[in-house]
Order: sequence, then structure tokens, then C-alpha cells
Amino acid sequence: MIMDRIYIIAEMACSHEGELERALKIIDGAAKASADAVQLQIWSLSHMMAPQRKEYELLKKIELSHGNWTELVKYTRKKYPEMQVYVCVYEHSSIDFIDSMGVDGYKLNSSDLSNPLVLEKVAATYKPINLSIGASTVDEIQAAIERIQAVSKSRITLMYGHQNFPTSIKDIHLNYMVKLMELFELPIGYQDHCDASSEAAFWIPALSAGMGVSILEKHITHDRSLKGVDYESALNPCEFKRFVSMVRELESAKGISIPKPLSPDELKYRQFQKKSIVAAHNLKVGTQLQKTDINYLRAEELGIPPDKADKIINRIIKRDIIAHQIIREDDLS
Repeated sequence: MIMDRIYIIAEMACSHEGELERALKIIDGAAKASADAVQLQIWSLSHMMAPQRKEYELLKKIELSHGNWTELVKYTRKKYPEMQVYVCVYEHSSIDFIDSMGVDGYKLNSSDLSNPLVLEKVAATYKPINLSIGASTVDEIQAAIERIQAVSKSRITLMYGHQNFPTSIKDIHLNYMVKLMELFELPIGYQDHCDASSEAAFWIPALSAGMGVSILEKHITHDRSLKGVDYESALNPCEFKRFVSMVRELESAKGISIPKPLSPDELKYRQFQKKSIVAAHNLKVGTQLQKTDINYLRAEELGIPPDKADKIINRIIKRDIIAHQIIREDDLS
């Protein structure tokens, strides 16, 4: 029996750069890497960002149409039915369209943590909600949770992660993530934004997996070497496959937390490792056993454990026992 699986999300973000074919390649890569879900970012720019922002023109250029998104979701459903589709929403006007595609769950960006239009509308879908809490105060997180829960019982997972491009190791603070999980008594996920070209892109999520996260979200692109949009923390498909394999191995190592029978391998190791009570020297039949007559050694087989020595002292030996041989219960009267 293995613990519940960590749910792995391949975050496409804007790596598609407004090109349908590139988005399809990224979906292919996520599926071949065995991600549990691919995550899309769907928005209507006029409802998300003021034109004065420096990113506005770039986002306008790469904004995909509703028809494109419909095609991408249908493609995923048909070709990769085992992989779910999550959508990160950034404004309220697109939610009806997104929900009409039958997506499996939502991610709410931390930009909308205080936005009742988005919080309440997504909550009303009753779908699972991954609530991004980066750069947010405890009060903001609490208020968002309460607003969602006032509308529905949608499953909420807090998504923790400092989101620079890329994020410096010293800014991550995974211990704070655990504190938030305890404070709000909700499952938590880690959204990683480490430099994808560094080993930290693997071992930081590995560390978070050992700290109890239920979701790991990782950016994916089709070719990071092109240094396109959202490339900084995005893994290539082959790297993402290695990432998924790493997480599954970690899960296998963590195993279960409840008492269980010893496995055959553990029994074999026990036989090899544990010490037993043995004769300290040759013992003759009829000897009344004293503490000086016994020793604790790894023997050829398991016998009486050392912590049971008091139960055999002063008992009579029923057969000759040579030095270093185990003393069995049936050797004693």
C-alpha cells in the first residue's frame, strides 16, 4: 500500500506564445510525461489588465481565441483521456466559457484573492479550487477561503510559491508553507518557479513533497532553449517526464504511516541485524543460568531478544549449550 499520490500539474502558462500548434505540442509533452493534469491560462485581456501595463501589448499579441481553447480542450479529452484539464482564471468574464468546456478544476491566481467577482463565480461551479496565495497576507487568505466557502463546498487546496522569474532559493521559505497548512487546516500544493536549468528545479519540489504537499505544479514548455514567454522555470517535456518519475519514486519511498506487518525483506534484514541471547561460554545441562553465563550477539538465527534476559535468569539449562550458541526458550525449565 502506498500513500495517496501527489497530483502533478503541468502548467502551460503562456509558453504557447499565441500559437495553437505550439500549445498542442506542450499538451503532448505533458501527457507523455504522465502529468495528472495540464493547466491552461485563459483570460480576456480587457478584463484582466490595464493598457498602461508594460505587459499589455505582449499579452494582447498572444491571447488565444475561445475557438482555440475549445479545440485544445477537445484535443486533450480525445487523445489523452487520462489527463485532466485545469484552468487558471484571471478575471470573471471568462468563467462561464471555461466552465462550458467541462474542465476538471480551477486555479485562482493570487491577483484575485480579494476579488469577489472571481472567487464567488468559481465557487459556484463546485469544481476543485487551487487557491494561489503567493505574496498574500494571512488575512487575505482567510477572507478568500471564507468567501468561497460561503458559496459552496468546493475542495480548496492552498497553492504556495514565491513567483519571481525565476525564484531565488532564499526566497522560497518552505517552512512557512507548512505553517500555512497547519494554520488553515487545508491541503497545500507547491507551485515551483526555480530556474529550470538548475538542479534546484528538481530538489526543491522533492523537498516540498517530503513536507506534505498534495499537489505539485511545474511549468512546462516545448523548448526552453528558445527563451520564449514563461520559459524561465519551465521544463522541457523530457525533463518533465524525469520530474514525474522522481515524484513517484519519492512517494514509493514514503510509503505508509500506519503500523504494518514486516515485509519479507525486513524479516531477512531482521535476521541479519538483530541480536539474541547466547551462551557466553560452554554451558552444561543442569546449570542454573546467571547473568555471567549469557551474552548478546548477532547469531546464526534469531533467539530470545536481549531485553528478555531477566525472564531466563535463574532457570535451569536442559541441554548442553556451546559458547556463542543461542539459548532457546525450550532449552530452559
